[in-house]
Amino acid sequence: MKRIDRPTRWTCGGALMALALAITQMGCQAPPPTSRITVASAGRISSLDPAQASTHGAMQLISALGDPLYAIDEQGTIQPKLARELPKLSDDGLTATIPLRQGVLFHDGTPFNAEAMAFSMKRFLAIGKLSYVVGDRISAVRVAGPHELELELRRPFSPLAKLLSFASLTPISPTAYADAEAGFRPHSFVGTGPYQLRLQSPQLQRLEPFKQYWGKAPRNDGIALVGMSTSTSLYGAIRSGNVDVLLSTSLEPEQQSALHQQANQGKLREGAGPALGIGYITLLTDRPPLDNKQLRRALALSLDRELLTKRVTDKLRPPLRGLVPPKLPGALAAWPKADAARSRQLLHQEGYCAGRVLPLQLTYRSNVPTDRLLALSWQEWLRSRLGDCVRLELTGMESTTAYRQLGDGAFQMILLDWMGDYPDADNYLTPLLGCSKSEGNRCLAGDSALGGSFWTAPGLEEKLRQSNERRGQARLELLDAVQREAANGVPYLPMWQTRPRAWARNSITAPEFDGSGRLNFANLNRRTQP
Repeated sequence: MKRIDRPTRWTCGGALMALALAITQMGCQAPPPTSRITVASAGRISSLDPAQASTHGAMQLISALGDPLYAIDEQGTIQPKLARELPKLSDDGLTATIPLRQGVLFHDGTPFNAEAMAFSMKRFLAIGKLSYVVGDRISAVRVAGPHELELELRRPFSPLAKLLSFASLTPISPTAYADAEAGFRPHSFVGTGPYQLRLQSPQLQRLEPFKQYWGKAPRNDGIALVGMSTSTSLYGAIRSGNVDVLLSTSLEPEQQSALHQQANQGKLREGAGPALGIGYITLLTDRPPLDNKQLRRALALSLDRELLTKRVTDKLRPPLRGLVPPKLPGALAAWPKADAARSRQLLHQEGYCAGRVLPLQLTYRSNVPTDRLLALSWQEWLRSRLGDCVRLELTGMESTTAYRQLGDGAFQMILLDWMGDYPDADNYLTPLLGCSKSEGNRCLAGDSALGGSFWTAPGLEEKLRQSNERRGQARLELLDAVQREAANGVPYLPMWQTRPRAWARNSITAPEFDGSGRLNFANLNRRTQP
């Protein structure tokens, strides 16, 4: 394993202490400005093992330290990275052959080849936290030549290249892994990317350009990625100029709005990635009262997305009436717009409004700033327009605790969000609607049950499967049918779209994102003329 060099460019202590003290203004002075960029983000990064990492922050960092087989550019186009071209499929669609780029080195100097790629993929399939994303599609990985990979598919899968852009499939050096004393070292990463890791702690990662990188060299001398625990510290760091770039969707809504306004006034530079995240409300459909489809339809008609997104996010999160981000092929706005009169009519038909009020429990994640504001705003909307029909009761719960209870059917309604592991309609519809065992409209096992809705429809799983085997218009028609059926069954209430944002000081070039929603560290640079 190549030795991790000690930091040398900060004027007091080590890199971690120097940067932390500089940011908190406790007296340690950073050196004169260089082309190294300090980027602040929310949270801690506990592991860089691509088989175990699952947070957005870890995936962001892995994307700077490694390369996937394919990448999605800012226009949404698939681009070969470590692959030389798109997969070549057999006539039956069950075998994919992928020619690999030659002359690529890992950060430890060992060559990237088919053996290294197969090693990383097999390892992920065996132990990966998100291995089901790939394992449900790929049954075997084989080395067909020194720079040729062969994949055996369980069934034809048309979005294969997009699946192979998944950051968890980023290859690691087999040599570095073998040299690790206890398997993969949680705080290390030896990949093929434009940066190599020089310092790692949960709060600070220092990246330096890899001089032997096969692709375009970064436009800066390195990145110092700083993790902060609160939205107040993040907001203060960019406002005070203690960091160069702020990457975070964890800010309070009013803070995001304020930074957006400052960017419009020319005080900051703002960049936004593709709107690939969705916010939605999961409804528990397999027990009263929301086993009644008419009541679920009434709730769908009571959600004034335009008003709520304006109040909660100052229009930074556009309304969403489907389960697939509108940017992606096959997306459909199948859910109805708000209609209080029609909602009242449906509630009245089910015996409410005439002296009888329907009590409903909505759980929001207490550590997600927008959740509580949305819950309160919807509660007020219902009280003012349908207060004699529906009473919304609110409960806050920390997100980690909530996620553990989803599959137990613990929540009548709960606010959640999702960002696909790869940008394709399949990675939104299957995680929300997939069902491996069902009884009528009740999902007994599968993604729908794990996600807390427990809803399905006869034939829906087959339509999902077929949509992933088809291409072109035939696939779009099946995706359309799946979404219309889901909108009719109302297991979810789609709310809004989310997109990653970053703000930079005027001395830094504007932040840019790729088509997977990750900030391009390599394009950040100090401007000679602020």
